[in-house]
Amino acid sequence: MKKIFTLLAFVAVLSLQSCTVSEEVYIDNTPRTEVFEVPTSFVAANNYSKQIVFNPNIYSSDEVLVYRLSGSNVWELLPESHYFNDGSFDFGYEFDYTNRDVTVYLTGSNLKTVPTNFRLDQILRVVIIPDSFAKSINKKNYVDVVTALNLKDDQIKTINF
Repeated sequence: MKKIFTLLAFVAVLSLQSCTVSEEVYIDNTPRTEVFEVPTSFVAANNYSKQIVFNPNIYSSDEVLVYRLSGSNVWELLPESHYFNDGSFDFGYEFDYTNRDVTVYLTGSNLKTVPTNFRLDQILRVVIIPDSFAKSINKKNYVDVVTALNLKDDQIKTINF
């Protein structure tokens, strides 16, 4: 009987103890973004293209936007096309990306004839944003994008190759 009483007392002591687990889950709804500026020139030596490697890699759910400075504080979203006066295609800027890099390149039939002010000393801005956030903003307007992301010019990294 004494053994049963001891066993019941032991079980009672264990059952009276309680554990309190307090797990607070913090969900950050702020989009993870990155913006950087890349000066480049499109010449025959680089095959009229520029590859920019992401370090670290981006997520497969991220979206990459590329803008080209086309005037005093005027940013054009790529792809961008330019036409002859008769309306036929002359040249354009295109890009493609993976989770490791983005490649910006000129397209056209004779890239040597593209005026130098469209090939040399170009400034590109690469914006990486989550795809879900990209669906809710006006991507065509660079100012709208950085305003929605609450980014300031001093937060933009310049990458020189």
